[in-house]
Amino acid sequence: MTATEALTAMASGRLTSVELTKSCLARIEETDGAIEAWAFLDPEAALAQAAECDRIRKAGMPIGSLHGIPVGLKDIIDTAKMPTQRGTPIFAGRQTEHVARLVEHLREAGAVIMGKTVTTELAFVHANETRNPHNPEHSPGGSSSGSAAAVAAHHVPLAIGTQTNGSVIRPASFCGTFGFKPTRGVISRKGLLQTSVSLDQVGCFGRTLADVALLTDAISGYDQRDPVSFARPRPDMSAGAMADAPVTPDLALFDLPFNDRLSDDAREGLDAVIDILGDQVTRLPAADTLSNLVAVQARIHEYEICQHQAEVFDTHWDQISDTLKPVIERGRQISLEEYEDALAVKASAEAFFADFFVEFDAIIAPSAAGEAPVFGNGTGDPIFCTLWTLAGLPCVSLPLLVGENDLPIGVQLIGPVEKDDRLLRTARWLQTRLAQASE
Repeated sequence: MTATEALTAMASGRLTSVELTKSCLARIEETDGAIEAWAFLDPEAALAQAAECDRIRKAGMPIGSLHGIPVGLKDIIDTAKMPTQRGTPIFAGRQTEHVARLVEHLREAGAVIMGKTVTTELAFVHANETRNPHNPEHSPGGSSSGSAAAVAAHHVPLAIGTQTNGSVIRPASFCGTFGFKPTRGVISRKGLLQTSVSLDQVGCFGRTLADVALLTDAISGYDQRDPVSFARPRPDMSAGAMADAPVTPDLALFDLPFNDRLSDDAREGLDAVIDILGDQVTRLPAADTLSNLVAVQARIHEYEICQHQAEVFDTHWDQISDTLKPVIERGRQISLEEYEDALAVKASAEAFFADFFVEFDAIIAPSAAGEAPVFGNGTGDPIFCTLWTLAGLPCVSLPLLVGENDLPIGVQLIGPVEKDDRLLRTARWLQTRLAQASE
């Protein structure tokens, strides 16, 4: 069941949270030996949460928007009574008494917090053990690898990840789920591993647009402790995901200099989608403003992780992977002046897109360069997410295509900041338009 289907079934009395949670646990037991999506799982604790949800419902007490729905959390999200080990032996057994702000929101919404999903080392470049549910010989992507795999494998209807470059949209593409990263600042990052105060963002995985919208609404909200959280109302994601577009949306497609990194099947699939949409897509050359943004994102990310995690790197250098060490060494060579220049370019990119979306409803782009790479060959190229993440734009990956190895490939839509509901409405229109074309 999708999350929305399960909520309807529980509301009608046809399903209990305990039954749903038991079915999820059975699925995990059946398949996770090959997938390894979970860093921590406590079946008894999950069933106890589910039983309490059922008790509250039967007692006629108020219930939340996710009441009784199992949710997986990326293992960089602090959760009391569960370890948060951040994908590295450095933090093996790490336990906190506090919980992340988004976990407080999940509890208020009545979610069943199933456990912690595997992440890459310190939510960065070095892969851990999780495999792609569609073919365990392939990667699920990173860094939100376990979250995407858990939803794709039907272990849980919903899961939470984070994105600093492409770590929600790319795994969603590789695993064939819906992935949604809302506008930077919609969801608080308090209580999460900080790798980049300027770039870190929270995102969601689900099996429908309505599901990712539902989860995003539940965990959104202002938090004065998060420097990028904004004190304004959030878009109504669920309303957007269920709304019909009042007029046919206008989409833009950038001819970016790195489009040559697309695999043949990804390019052919995207071209087929664009052919169906016809005049609704306008091809644009890459503006000069966009040309250096990939390097700008890398400079900010690498400089900031070296600042935020300096003590970890200095104290536990021997426990850092050989994949991450060169990145740290490079980041430590970035000067304060270079970093501040990169922040200035980031601000100019944000201003560029604020003007750009006056004429267009959304940008259409690849979610990833193609199918998931073979396991052991990295977690995939994030470059088709980099520009939008840098500018803090809302992004959604739709599982629309299949590659030459029968693995999923996503199509990405990007919208203007704080108009996430309109982006999801456009995504709904796109799905409907493609479905009609296939009839």
